[in-house]
Amino acid sequence: MKSMGLNEIRSAFLKFYESKDHYVTASYSLVPQGDKSLLLVNAGMQPLKNYFMGTEVPPKPRMATCQKCIRTGDIENVGITARHATFFEMLGNFSFGDYFKRGSIEFGWEFITEVLELPIEKLWPSVYYEDEDAFEIWRDVIGIPEERITRLGKEDNFWEIGTGPCGPCSEIYFDRGEAYGCGSPDCKPGCECDRFLEFWNHVFTQYDKDDAGVYHPLAKPNIDTGMGLERIACIMQDVDTIFEVDTIQSILSAVVEKAGVKYGETRKQDTSIRIITDHVKAITFMVADGIMPNNEGRGYVLRRLLRRAARHARLLGMSGNVLTELVDAVLESYGPSYNNLIEKEAYIKKVIENEEMRFQMTIDQGLSILNEAIDRVKDNGETVLSGEDAFKLYDTYGFPLELTKEILEEQQLSVDEEAFNTEMAKQKERARTARGAGEDLGWTTDALSELPKTITSKFIGYDYFKSTGEVLAIVETQQLESAVAGMDVIIVLDQTPFYPEGGGQIGDVGIISGDDFKAEVLETTKGKNGVIAHRVHITEGIVTSGQQVTASVNKIKRMATARNHSMTHILHKTLRDALGEHVEQAGSYVTPERLRFDFSHFEAIPHEVLLKIEKTVNAKIFEALPIITAEMGIDEARQKGAMALFGEKYGKTVRVVTMGDYSIELCGGTHLKDTSEAGMFKIVSEAGVAAGVRRIEAITGENVYKYLTEIDEKMQQVADILKANASDVIVKAEAIVSEMKQVQRENEHLKQKLVTSDIDGLIANAKVLKGVEILTAKFEGMDTQVLRNLGDQLLGKLSCGFVVFANVESEKVTFVAMASDDAVKAGAHAGNIIREVAKIAGGGGGGKPNMAQAGGKNPAKVDEALEKVYALFE
Repeated sequence: MKSMGLNEIRSAFLKFYESKDHYVTASYSLVPQGDKSLLLVNAGMQPLKNYFMGTEVPPKPRMATCQKCIRTGDIENVGITARHATFFEMLGNFSFGDYFKRGSIEFGWEFITEVLELPIEKLWPSVYYEDEDAFEIWRDVIGIPEERITRLGKEDNFWEIGTGPCGPCSEIYFDRGEAYGCGSPDCKPGCECDRFLEFWNHVFTQYDKDDAGVYHPLAKPNIDTGMGLERIACIMQDVDTIFEVDTIQSILSAVVEKAGVKYGETRKQDTSIRIITDHVKAITFMVADGIMPNNEGRGYVLRRLLRRAARHARLLGMSGNVLTELVDAVLESYGPSYNNLIEKEAYIKKVIENEEMRFQMTIDQGLSILNEAIDRVKDNGETVLSGEDAFKLYDTYGFPLELTKEILEEQQLSVDEEAFNTEMAKQKERARTARGAGEDLGWTTDALSELPKTITSKFIGYDYFKSTGEVLAIVETQQLESAVAGMDVIIVLDQTPFYPEGGGQIGDVGIISGDDFKAEVLETTKGKNGVIAHRVHITEGIVTSGQQVTASVNKIKRMATARNHSMTHILHKTLRDALGEHVEQAGSYVTPERLRFDFSHFEAIPHEVLLKIEKTVNAKIFEALPIITAEMGIDEARQKGAMALFGEKYGKTVRVVTMGDYSIELCGGTHLKDTSEAGMFKIVSEAGVAAGVRRIEAITGENVYKYLTEIDEKMQQVADILKANASDVIVKAEAIVSEMKQVQRENEHLKQKLVTSDIDGLIANAKVLKGVEILTAKFEGMDTQVLRNLGDQLLGKLSCGFVVFANVESEKVTFVAMASDDAVKAGAHAGNIIREVAKIAGGGGGGKPNMAQAGGKNPAKVDEALEKVYALFE
């Protein structure tokens, strides 16, 4: 059996199945797409669930993946044992109605015996005890003796979760030898001892289980296999635990080095080392997939892992942003296989650094409070910490409940979780109340909130732009009887056509006037008890309480706002159709000028998809869909399919806005009569605003005309600069770009000639240390590729060579390190050396043993940094 690295196994698996006509896709995000039943992807088949259910068509009937997974059920055991992990990778091949049992078993057997070269005599398959087909394939096709094929029951070898698709399994075990066994002559797969290690499960999804428990054969059965990458790596590398696997061992070594301790000295110390090793890997991948630490959902999982690791770093005597610095070790092990880790290195480190710093600011004080509470509990002869104390640690010092529980368990104590949850509920209610008060009052004064409860307002703006009303109250710093020209006050009417800001729609503006009186309405919002508050600037005359006035909404701005608001509904439906049902409104802001729509989605929308979305929205405008509003009971609205905003509270009666047969939502805003009144719709930007939240900004109506006119003007300006007709701008620009590329190529060629003109001179300056010929050089304004080419030429002339170049450009430095194969065998490691060199110039980086790159921020330190190369070898 040959030894293979974890990254090598992953690559071999995917290449093998690609050769078997499988569609190989990169790992999906750890954030489930369109599946609200999960916080995080925890199995290889989970992202492909819709393919198995038949609700989506797979890109090919055969697929293979190496899927990133996070499992949180055993977090408290991670570090305590040497086998539990939060982050792991699952290798899997899948068939959607294509090959079945024989194909799955034959492919799997070929891979493990011919590619991995596992010894056949150590491989034991198991089958479901009623699955004769699988048994015969193993015996007659593969050639495994009957006595080596183990029949197991439903608990071990039948996959099902409630009703729906299910089926028998066939697992492959590796015999680790008698030394791991129980000594029983009947020891075989299924035994409770550690001798037989299951490493690859083949699930044959061939039934559909109904509510009555009846198994109906599927017309097109499927294959779903899963092989833990870390587990097979343990076998291939002949180690007992995942922490001895090469990639994880590399991270563990970095932890040990940074802590200045030895692994294997004490159980307590080893536990902390394993926790940090596992968790820094998990949080790096989680942040790279857009998860942000917070107190809800998957963000809470991330915060819990990060703070658990940070605490154990302190137990090992480490201080500072330890986890941030350990990200380099994760990137070195996994970066070559997951490019997004390298691409997002700065972002990952910033997120982790911020969270570490927040925790560091409170952990000492929090631990002090917790230790005092522990002493108090013990002094009273008790074993349970109060929920109030635990909640204080959570709310004030950022201690996740699980972290408090872990610390308590070390002291043989527990916590009153029910009381903790009660305190949590109280806090949420206080937060809701505070938010409610803030939203209701907005810019209004305390005096407005003190108005008698008898003062209320009726909104009639759905049907009218203009109406008469009685002035019920005038408020400045207190309630007034009258106000005169020049004053800014709040006016409350008994009825008004002015829409008060709410539901993401900006409030109306316009004019309130009366006999010898006129005021400009600057803003309209809601107060308590249904009060609609108009903030006005009085321009003429005097207004008195009880006076009859005329309220006139600015129709142009109201209609512009309505265009944008109606189109948010159409956009919402179009996004769900184009991107998936996971899309939900996460916020909106509608003004006369534009609309802003936030929605749940976890990646940037490709330009061609945005164009398709824009085209669909415009198609619905041109169809002139009737927009109908109706009030009905909330249950009736839901039965009709009306979309409600998650987290919003609705009364028994709601307002339902329907746009043809395309969109139906609950909404209290103002809208058009039909979609054609929107004129036209244009997306002007799409971007991410938070983890898992994207934002589209768009314009409608006259604003589209203005936008297109500005584009035309800019196009003409570009044409004038290029001295071309507007219709020829693209051709002219392409010609200029082509010329520039040719100039750049010539420039690079000249630079290459310049740096290679004195190769012999460079070699003459090489120093020999530890049997390695070491050469360093500094350049200015050179392309990195030019330096790499120079490095290749130099290494071709050096028998055992190691080169480091520094390129200074403006206020930054780029370091390139390269090593020959002989130098690597001699112990040189480009990634490790370049990282230490770059630190001197205020930067960082890393890479492979034979090639690495790093950056620096202090050009003045370049010479010192290059001298460090020789010192490291010495």
